[in-house]
Formats: sequence, structure tokens, C-alpha cells
Amino acid sequence: MNKTARLPRPVVDSYQWQLDAACRHEETSRFFHPDNERGSARHNRERRAKEVCFECPVMQQCRAHALNAREPFGVWGGLGELERRDMLAGDRAA
Repeated sequence: MNKTARLPRPVVDSYQWQLDAACRHEETSRFFHPDNERGSARHNRERRAKEVCFECPVMQQCRAHALNAREPFGVWGGLGELERRDMLAGDRAA
């Protein structure tokens, strides 16, 4: 008989929380900036994305994923790219 206890867990188990995400049926363009988006357009898009995040039942899992995976782009768990970068830089400094 094969020993399966040492095999890694299926990846789907690690991302099951995504099925409950409030953003699941939203357009990805709300969370990820188009090329050359700057200033008030970027700020307003991020604000609208974060409004979805703040109502999300899995916001903390999403945020943890983004920080652990060092997601470089988009709004994840209510944090924008610069906010995540600052948090990770603070963790490295501590």
C-alpha cells in the first residue's frame, strides 16, 4: 500500500477561502490598475476596490495571502500595493 501521509495537501485546500470572497464576481479591473493609471483615477479605483474588501467575510485571509505571497500588484485584503510594500518593509526592519 502506498504511503500518502507525506504528500502535500491539495492546493485547493489552501485557497478555499476565495470561494467566499466578495470580489469573486467583480471585474478584476476594479482591483488591478491599467497601464499608466495615476493620480486621482488610481486613488478612486483603489477606494472603490477597498469598499468591496471592507465588506468581505474573508478579508483577513486575503490580506494574509497577499502578504505571504508578496503580491506585487492590485488591492488584496483592503491593502493597495504601496500599503503592502510598506508593511513588508516594516517587517524586515523589525
